[in-house]
Amino acid sequence: MSIKSKVFAAAATLTLVAGAGAVAATSASAATPSCGPICVDIFNHDFGTHAHPNFVLDTLRQGEKVGQPQILFRVANSDPAEDYTFSYQGLVSDFFAAGLVTAAVDLHYGKGAVGFPDDAAFEIQYSPYGVDSGLCTGVARTAVSGEQVTLEPCGVSAKTVWIVDSADTVRHGYVPLINGSDTNFSQPFVLTYPSSGYPTDKPRPVLYVSNLTGFQGAGGFPQGTINSSQLFGADLGILAP
Repeated sequence: MSIKSKVFAAAATLTLVAGAGAVAATSASAATPSCGPICVDIFNHDFGTHAHPNFVLDTLRQGEKVGQPQILFRVANSDPAEDYTFSYQGLVSDFFAAGLVTAAVDLHYGKGAVGFPDDAAFEIQYSPYGVDSGLCTGVARTAVSGEQVTLEPCGVSAKTVWIVDSADTVRHGYVPLINGSDTNFSQPFVLTYPSSGYPTDKPRPVLYVSNLTGFQGAGGFPQGTINSSQLFGADLGILAP
């Protein structure tokens, strides 16, 4: 069965991505009771930790439509705009086999990456009250610096695929997330929160992709200090009240 038509169990996804340091289950995790333990709660390390994520991935104004901006907002177990599930998960090589990422992406982050692991990859589907919308967090066009992150159709292209940057994993489960449509392999385009913004600002700051920060290291990957606005973690489950 193609990865495009297979929805994996949340537990399997958790095991896979947590192994790369991206996801941890805690007693302070998130989502509405209807979405329950299968929901994933993405947060930025600038504003929270696994124990207290504080602000999590949110669809602006609960707008279930293509192009709806993706923001961070304060955790609430009554807000369906914060309900997301893993749509598909696997390794970069699996997404390449399914035709969802390019051979160049597989060469750098998949089985073809010399000296580096076949990285975990996944789609993050907006699922208000636990109901799949068919829309995933992604970009509308091939990633370029400054491109805003919006809801886009799941399972169609690399634009909704996110790759766990295991080469730059930070202790305690905070990692950069590379967009699957990346074409810059020395400083890949990663999920970023506006450095001048705060989640309660109006208008709400929108997530975007930008070049990964850090010092150039062996193998063409940025190494060393990563800007905290590009470090994300994730928890599973219902938000603590």
